Amino acid sequence: MSWKDFFYFSKGERRALTLLLGIISLSLLLLILKDYYSIERYEEKKTDQIVYKREDSISITQDSIPKQQSVERKVLSKPKFSPKPKLSKPVPGYTQKYSKGTIIELNSADTIILKKIPGIGSSFANRISKYRDRLGGYYSVQQLREVYGIDEEKYKSLCPWFTVDTTKLQKLRINDLAFGELLRHPYLNKKQVRVITNLRDRKGKLSGWENLRLLEEFTENDQKKLIPYISFE
Repeated sequence: MSWKDFFYFSKGERRALTLLLGIISLSLLLLILKDYYSIERYEEKKTDQIVYKREDSISITQDSIPKQQSVERKVLSKPKFSPKPKLSKPVPGYTQKYSKGTIIELNSADTIILKKIPGIGSSFANRISKYRDRLGGYYSVQQLREVYGIDEEKYKSLCPWFTVDTTKLQKLRINDLAFGELLRHPYLNKKQVRVITNLRDRKGKLSGWENLRLLEEFTENDQKKLIPYISFE
């Protein structure tokens, strides 16, 4: 058998082979065309995306410029001065204070007047008033140091506001008042009041400080404090 026998085809076989080759060729052509169009579409799509991105960035940039300009215009259009503050409503119970340089007579000022002095509220006004009543009046501004709660610093801040009229003092009638009444005075203690009442019982009536000066119950400091308040009439 020669090699020609291998490549010999009948007429029907040749037709079948021709049809098969045509189909294969057509299939290859279709595959090539499909790949080509798919690549071309992908490139077009990619190009469109780039274009869209550029357009978006351009639109954003163009939109942002007017906004920035408008913000700058708004800032420049604001007034350079600050608006007037709203006046606060008066607080209930608030007391208008006296201006610096005001002088108050300590023995005639009631609690309303006392509270108008800077540094004095309701508590201190009541304490100053009650202590004044127990004393019978202040004979010196320095006696404010004896009021509960008024330390040296507080006293120095209050001292310039006051003056004292000593004619307003209410004196103790030492020969007429009972034991309990004398004991209410801040400058008298039980021993001192007992000595006074005992002397009255023995002598009848005390004539002056010579009756008390030599007694050990009354020191020199006690006498200085009590002299403005004691009356022997």
